[in-house]
Amino acid sequence: MTDPVGKLPSELDQLPDRDAEETAEWAASLDAVAEHAGPHRAAYLMRRTLQHAEKAGVALPRLLETDYVNTIPTSAEPAFDGDEAMEARITAWNRWNAAAMVTRGSKHGVGGHIATFASAAWLYETGFNHFFRGKEGDGSGDQLYIQGHASPGIYARAFLDGRLTEDHLDNFRQEAGGKGLPSYPHPRRLPWLWEFPTVSMGLGPLSAIYQARFNRYLQGRGIKDTSNSHVWAFLGDGEMDEPESTAALALASREQLDNLTFVINCNLQRLDGPVRANFKIVQELEAQFRGAGWNVVKSLWGSAWDEVFQLDTTGALVRRLREVPDAQFQTYATRDVAYIREHFFGAEPALVELGKILTDAKIAECFHTSRGGHEARKVYAAYRAALAHKGAPTVILAQTVKGHTLGKGFESKNANHQMKKLTIDEFKGMRDLLGLPIADSAFDSGVVPYGHPGADSPEVRYLQERRAALGGPAPARRVHASAPLPQPEERAFKALHKGSGKQEMATTMAFVRLVKDLMRDKQTGRRWVPIVPDEARTFGMESLFPSAGIYSPMGQTYEPVDRDQLMYYKEAKDGQILNEGITEAGAMADFIAAATSYSTHGETMIPFYIFYSMFGWQRTGDQMWQLADQLGKGFIVGATAGRTTLTGEGLQHADGHSHLIAATNPASLNYDPAFAYEIAVIVKDGLRRMYGENPEDVFYYLTVYNEPKPQPAMPEGVEEGIVKGLYRFKEGAAGADAPRLQLLASGTAIHWALEAQRLLADDWSVAADVWSATSWGELRRDALEADAALLRGEQRTPYVTQALEGAPGPVLAVSDWMRQVPDQISQWVEQDWSSLGTDGFGLSDTRDAARRHFGVDAQSITVAALAQLAKRGEVPASAVKEARERYGL
Repeated sequence: MTDPVGKLPSELDQLPDRDAEETAEWAASLDAVAEHAGPHRAAYLMRRTLQHAEKAGVALPRLLETDYVNTIPTSAEPAFDGDEAMEARITAWNRWNAAAMVTRGSKHGVGGHIATFASAAWLYETGFNHFFRGKEGDGSGDQLYIQGHASPGIYARAFLDGRLTEDHLDNFRQEAGGKGLPSYPHPRRLPWLWEFPTVSMGLGPLSAIYQARFNRYLQGRGIKDTSNSHVWAFLGDGEMDEPESTAALALASREQLDNLTFVINCNLQRLDGPVRANFKIVQELEAQFRGAGWNVVKSLWGSAWDEVFQLDTTGALVRRLREVPDAQFQTYATRDVAYIREHFFGAEPALVELGKILTDAKIAECFHTSRGGHEARKVYAAYRAALAHKGAPTVILAQTVKGHTLGKGFESKNANHQMKKLTIDEFKGMRDLLGLPIADSAFDSGVVPYGHPGADSPEVRYLQERRAALGGPAPARRVHASAPLPQPEERAFKALHKGSGKQEMATTMAFVRLVKDLMRDKQTGRRWVPIVPDEARTFGMESLFPSAGIYSPMGQTYEPVDRDQLMYYKEAKDGQILNEGITEAGAMADFIAAATSYSTHGETMIPFYIFYSMFGWQRTGDQMWQLADQLGKGFIVGATAGRTTLTGEGLQHADGHSHLIAATNPASLNYDPAFAYEIAVIVKDGLRRMYGENPEDVFYYLTVYNEPKPQPAMPEGVEEGIVKGLYRFKEGAAGADAPRLQLLASGTAIHWALEAQRLLADDWSVAADVWSATSWGELRRDALEADAALLRGEQRTPYVTQALEGAPGPVLAVSDWMRQVPDQISQWVEQDWSSLGTDGFGLSDTRDAARRHFGVDAQSITVAALAQLAKRGEVPASAVKEARERYGL
């Protein structure tokens, strides 16, 4: 909608103009410049004015884009602190060995990626030579998130500095009895080198932000001085399309994480072609990061462009660079000078004249190779600017050519991500380009040789001296020698052992109560890291707010609306709780940072992350694998679990499958406890296994329920069964000659089974033993290990088989999960097996109605039990029909 004179309304129309005449004069001046000097000059003056206003502290919205040029002018580049020629030789060796390793690996059919590191080599080498702090100096060193497809270059550097051998390189992408190299950064496969698994694209940038934030959390709580730790995340421009890549940009800005730098390798290509064929990815990313409050440094053009920009007196070159789409610029990198003169410089007369001044050699250098990401001085200047900037994180947008130095067959080709090897002639051409002293005779065997200047060569000495000055080798993962955490006092656990008497308590509340007590432990209480995505009150955790505090780097700059209440909302710089807002991905990234702090910082933390069960494994399962890959430890708690427990929420919140997904992860120990005392036993055992004398690289997944029930006291002698996954909770009371069966139940289903036990005894004179199956997954894990032992010639009976040995009658398993969850153990149960579960979509209704719908309520269990006994001839077949009619099924 416009006003009567056709002017578009804006927010300025709501502000009083105290001097309309002055405003009109400014507008008239701008009109005059546009008319006499052109719109480009007018735009330049406006941007200069805005820039000046920003420096003067005038509060104005920032421009989201700048010209397609380097942020740091050549005149402002700092002096280079190093030997450029020496670093060029080091980088050349690393380029060579990375390409040789992948090419040699192709004979085994394992492949590999060459082009990514070729484009990003200087981004890494400059960091390793000048910036990345190692773990042997003060503090924890820097945290490096290496782009997954660049791993060959990191291996090549580790070979040069003596940490890897030729045999290691020849075992790239092979296990080789523990002497191989994983395809990508993988702590579980190469735990002394890699800290962070990053090739599941998008998770690296998300995790890097929360790692930087967790570093500040440790410092805020007085646990570790992390002031000298900087997080560097190396990313691809194509990777930034993943929603996780940019999901937490605002958090990083809001919390002023100037201990974080993103380095985005903008080679303009993703896996199959251009990242933004018809647009410009650098400009898009700049606007996105600037809009989120980040400091943006663009390093686009190499030194060959410096002279050309000086000749651009009209601004035509800068305008043209900004308008050419990425796919066209990729084409320029592969075409001859005549093509570039016609299609780039031919766009307008001023460019034609500029092109006449430039030699063919200069144009070829500029358009084929000279990029900011390929020159140590340009990268060095960008990194220095990132570390100098305070109050916000920095992103460096470094432009490169994908496949740089690999030859015309590779450089800027759409297919280069899938190209796995170079020919001998291509290697010879690369050797000549890089100036490496490798003789032609070295290729006589038909196999490309590795190159190494010698363990005592100037290159290796320089590399090692640089790393020593920066605190030792990098990347590197260290598990510091530290004493096991002492076991907490028994008091917290015994409180749940006693049961709740007549008082009803949900297992969610039991878990929260236990952790609240454990957080008071004098020795280990401060190690707990409660994490919740904006549902603390749902899970009864609001009592932790005033006592533990919610972490905020700003503290609490306001008076909370509930300050006069006992459980008021309290934020603090040393707060213990991480309340992340509505972001399960962010909360999971928090958990990973805390769960691996024992290696990253040498500080053991005990994270527990509690969430709506449905929004855990289903939503962030990839991060659960990242946690396992990174050897993280802690407690993941799926609250309001099960498909029928969360009344009225319906399909989206009804979780009947998370235990099935969790069962796929070898590092996840999955429990579905029924009672409060079971939770106490499981948590105590988890603390022992993860943080005790012989710590294991596992994490625990517990499901808890929001259904209040009386909590019984712990029976004698059940601890082993709770931990292993099964124990008899209540024996059937019918006569010795009565038909008998075994009811196995987990979680809240134990209550339906107990009611079915009563109905079977009272109405049908059938005895049913009720077993608590605390972990279908652990029962299966044990059984699989027994099977594996049998193949080795060892005789071992699975625990579930032992536990049920001799138990009379068939077995009927029931849970609030899909039938496949209990069915995991069916093949190791000698009795006749059947199961009930909540297969299908959820629905909005009462608990009773939902359970009747899925056929898992007590009456349905009773009918299913009678049906199993009828098959065996132990009850009349008519009893099944009679039961259905009696219970209205």
